[in-house]
Parts: sequence; C-alpha cells; structure tokens
Amino acid sequence: MSVSSSGQATAVAPPSQISGPVELAPGVSAKIRNPIMVAILSVITFGIYIVYWWYSVNRELADYGRARNTNELGDSPAKSTLAVFPGMLVVIPALWTGVTTALRIQAAQRMQGKTPINGWLALVLYLVIFPALFGYMQSGLNSAWRAAVEAGPKAPTT
Repeated sequence: MSVSSSGQATAVAPPSQISGPVELAPGVSAKIRNPIMVAILSVITFGIYIVYWWYSVNRELADYGRARNTNELGDSPAKSTLAVFPGMLVVIPALWTGVTTALRIQAAQRMQGKTPINGWLALVLYLVIFPALFGYMQSGLNSAWRAAVEAGPKAPTT
C-alpha cells in the first residue's frame, strides 16, 4: 500500500501482477505482454505481428543491456529483425537470430536471478507448435522484466 498525494491509500500491484509498460532503468522501458496474445497474434496476422514483436523485444533487450553496460543482451535490434524478415527466405539467418534472441532472453533472466527459459523446450516448440515459441519467449522476458522492476534501478555493472 502507498499513500497518494490526496492522502488516500492506494494498492500497489505485486510484481507478479505487473503488466504493460515498465521502467527498467532511467530512460529504459520495456513492455510486459500477454504470452498467449503474442502466440495468437502471430497466427492471426500470418506472422506480421512477429516482425514487430521481434524488433520490440530485441530493442528492449539492447536498451537494457546498454543501461547495464553489457553487450550480452545485444546491440542492434534492426539486425535481428532483418534476419527474421526477409532473412527467413534464406532460412539460416532466421534460425540464427532465433537462437541468439533466446540466449539474450536467458541472459536477461540470469541477470535478475531467474531460472532461464529452456533451450530444448524452445526447440520442441519451434518444431511442433511454432507460434507457442513466441509466447514462451515472452513469458521468459516477462519474468526478467518483473524481477528488474522489483529490484529497482541499479547502477551499471562494469
């Protein structure tokens, strides 16, 4: 509970229920998205949403990495997005950016002390239920972003 400027007590949502845009560090924001909607929108839009989502996720990771003074979370969301589309026409760039983005998500989770997403499960989802892979990746990001908000802004590591 916190007290607003009008003197009324307001409830603060626990980190597990935080949704929408969150501030990870000064000037660095990310969005906690519904993993099920990510999977559904990837199907409904015939993959167009995934191009937008992929860019947004990689931008959030790169921004957070810059705030933490690490290149482990990537440096160019545009390169990753171009590898997805039109890179998927060549296949290898799309597969490679899928692996590297999953590794970045795992690194973001480790930074927050969370158990990283399972790479083998991600591979099975990729092979069996492709849209579910994006929801799984988003759920991993959500746990990292919620933990970052709960921990509060930290000084960059060097």
